[in-house]
Amino acid sequence: MNDTPQPPPIDPGMVRYLRLLVTILTATMVIGFIVIVALFVTKFSDAFGPKLPDVITLPDGSEPLAFTQGSDWYAIVTEDDRVLIYDRETGVLRQTLQID
Repeated sequence: MNDTPQPPPIDPGMVRYLRLLVTILTATMVIGFIVIVALFVTKFSDAFGPKLPDVITLPDGSEPLAFTQGSDWYAIVTEDDRVLIYDRETGVLRQTLQID
């Protein structure tokens, strides 16, 4: 009188099939992670800030307060309320604006 239920026998074919599915899922997840990292790297590689000039020569006595730039120029706002606009390629002062 043995009333203990016996576990069903394990099918070796089903175990191989499940092992294959787990291996495929793992490979898919690893490849997906690599693709996501590669997309982040390529997308945000240009996000490290604007291309700034190496050297900016300000007129004597000018202290910079702010910086902005356009496609072919950049501008420095000074503490004495002037805007100095420079050419991006040559670095030559194009224009000076006095703010009232």
